Amino acid sequence: MTAEKQATAIPVLEETLRVDKTVSETNRLFIRTSVLERTEYADLELHSGEAIIERVSVDRVIDAPPAIRQEGDTIIVPVVEEIMVVEKRLLLKEEIHIRRQQVVQHIRQPVRLRSEEVSLERQSPLNPNNITPKED
Repeated sequence: MTAEKQATAIPVLEETLRVDKTVSETNRLFIRTSVLERTEYADLELHSGEAIIERVSVDRVIDAPPAIRQEGDTIIVPVVEEIMVVEKRLLLKEEIHIRRQQVVQHIRQPVRLRSEEVSLERQSPLNPNNITPKED
């Protein structure tokens, strides 16, 4: 070599990264729903009322027909009759007493309920190498 230094050229390289995305089918999922029916029993309380009718004999002479009245939980309906005497008078023949009574009855009633059931089934793709590039 000579006293002169020789210049050496070193190439400079650059690497770049390019990322591509592809869409591929990996699995298929089938979803099925079906309706199931079951019977359950509903416990209920039924409230109803009864009318207890009692006829009470009064046989009392009155001047005018009395009005229907209520005493407590009893409704009193007067029944009058005209009787023949030297003069005409009103005779309270009887009263009808109507009392309300609550009745609670427990019953067991069947009730049909429905619900859906879902089943999932995975299936492999038809073409596992079915890779299609996704364009941006």
